[in-house]
Amino acid sequence: MQRAFITGILLAVITPPIGITIVLKRMSMIGDALSHASLAGVALGLLLGINPILGAMGICLFAALGVEAIRRKIPRYSEMAISIIMSTGIGLAGILSGFVKNGTNFNSFLFGSIISISKDELLIVCVISALVLLCVLLLYKEHAARISGVPVKTINFIFTLLTALTVSIASRTVGTLIVSSMLVIPIACGMQVGRSYKAVMIIGVITALVTTVIGLTLSYYVGLKPGGTIVLLEVGCFLILAFVSRYLK
Repeated sequence: MQRAFITGILLAVITPPIGITIVLKRMSMIGDALSHASLAGVALGLLLGINPILGAMGICLFAALGVEAIRRKIPRYSEMAISIIMSTGIGLAGILSGFVKNGTNFNSFLFGSIISISKDELLIVCVISALVLLCVLLLYKEHAARISGVPVKTINFIFTLLTALTVSIASRTVGTLIVSSMLVIPIACGMQVGRSYKAVMIIGVITALVTTVIGLTLSYYVGLKPGGTIVLLEVGCFLILAFVSRYLK
């Protein structure tokens, strides 16, 4: 449970900075595409006898590269890249899951399992979280990146890879079917009351932290699925903030 809380808090800190980037890029659905691809990685990891998170990480990175490649091939219809990768991920996950003998272990990645975080998996989460935070601090504004000489295409590519890594490490705690919501909903909450890039991100992080802690606590003591509980709490926060924002205006 302690490892689950540490993992959940780290994810709550890194998902909003990634989420605000994909929302502003009009790529909110990329989380869904990568999360479905990660399911195929989980199944592959179970079949090969390796850590499923490592399998999810490898497939997610490959899927992220696929998204970027397709977007560059058909720039006028770049949103098709997300649909193509999502469909591929669903197809692979469906086929590979049929060969997985331990169905319970595979199903635990669909909606998350708070008691399944191992020390090795926690270490992976810590390393990826540190990497994401470092990149966000260095590239948190595109104009700052331009001044430092980093091309915009490179920034997009970096954040696509960071999204893939974030989705893959979140699969164990919150579930592959839920993690994409955690990328977007806290940012939607921040946009209701925040009036700047920084404010939206901060409110998003606070929302994610509060709902994650409450969600994990409820899931442990009441027996609810952690991912679904966290997302519903985030949706509740969004509705409240949307009402408050409209009332204040």
